[in-house]
Amino acid sequence: MTKRWSAAFALLTGAALLAAGASGMAEDAPHAFWGKPSVDGGKCCNSLAEVRENIDRINRDLVRLMAERQKYVAEAGRFKANPAAVSAPARVEQIIENVKALARQEGLSEAVAEKTFRAMISGFEDYEREVWAHKNAAGGAPAKTP
Repeated sequence: MTKRWSAAFALLTGAALLAAGASGMAEDAPHAFWGKPSVDGGKCCNSLAEVRENIDRINRDLVRLMAERQKYVAEAGRFKANPAAVSAPARVEQIIENVKALARQEGLSEAVAEKTFRAMISGFEDYEREVWAHKNAAGGAPAKTP
């Protein structure tokens, strides 16, 4: 599972970096304004369109992995006594420290990794609270107090 999440992390952070780099390029640039292709051993990219094709490919992988993560986030709600229990600051900090270590291993900016994951975690916490409320409103389980 660790290798799978490492791969997912590499995809997520690589896409963030590629997107950040591509966003400042001219829409109709006939050529690069500096440097030579450096991705994939210099095989990519000779055009902005090629960069974007690869970003789109990575985005598809990221969405697939996020959909898988969402299933586990929903599952976690079964173990939470109430919606307030969804937020677990100590767990978030543990995740961020792990992500930053992975970022260092993969050559990713730790700042990009941290910002990306904090945003993702926030979105998933909102989702988990929604699932929790829906399941309990539908009679999935009685609300409990901690």
